[in-house]
Amino acid sequence: MESILGIDIGGTSIVGGRIEGDIIIEQITVDTCAQEGGDKTLNILKELIRQLKTTDTRAIGIGVPSVVDREKGIVYNVQNIKNWDEVHLKSLLEAEFELPVHIDNDANCFAYGEKIYGKGKDFQNFVGITLGTGVGGGIIQDNHLLFDSNCGSGEFGEIPYLDSILEEYCGSRFFTRTAGRSGYEIALKAREGDRDSIAIYSQYGKHISMLVKVILLILDPQAIIFGGSISKSFDLFKDSMYENLKDFPYPKSVDKIQILTSDLHNIGILGAGALCV
Repeated sequence: MESILGIDIGGTSIVGGRIEGDIIIEQITVDTCAQEGGDKTLNILKELIRQLKTTDTRAIGIGVPSVVDREKGIVYNVQNIKNWDEVHLKSLLEAEFELPVHIDNDANCFAYGEKIYGKGKDFQNFVGITLGTGVGGGIIQDNHLLFDSNCGSGEFGEIPYLDSILEEYCGSRFFTRTAGRSGYEIALKAREGDRDSIAIYSQYGKHISMLVKVILLILDPQAIIFGGSISKSFDLFKDSMYENLKDFPYPKSVDKIQILTSDLHNIGILGAGALCV
């Protein structure tokens, strides 16, 4: 059976998998060696591909935490990997492995992975949002990724908000700054009934409502699908989010939009692999 490779490059690790149909057949995780970066990280990536690739592999998809020239496959300014300021990744890997290579921003991969393999199958137009250390976004329009000029659309976390930007209030730093603990730790306490922890997630839901309002005003999609580590605590901030959406100027938009969470495992692999579909 034909297979594709999906590879998610992060600042700490590179996770790759061989996908047949919609199933990950084999998965490998390696250290990115980001502090050395440059050719060291590139060679680690190549070795991972060698281990996963078979004679039936027809394409390679790669998600990176930065902006990408999609057409030329050039990765720019990867902040967490040293000396990855301009890497001609597509041409380097296609020359090495003689297979088509598709590259995109990791948040776009999340959204497209949901479109191909997850809850996004049900929608023509939706936004995928990752809630983790940062806030990433990918936009699906007419069943395809929005083909923007610089791979920078959907970066809603960079929008100015209060004394900073939305990412500082919708990402994990909100919890460490507010309570000195991780969102995961606060969620555990909230589920035990700790009132202070419940209140923190209620406050978080208010900030998330602003993110939702921005998306509604700019794109008015059929759905928003949340992923990332914080989305696993959706039940703790959902009510507050909806409560703070009551003052949105177009209430029918709020009534109609579906706000969901991803239930895909290994979405980094699947999302990168989706670029090959």
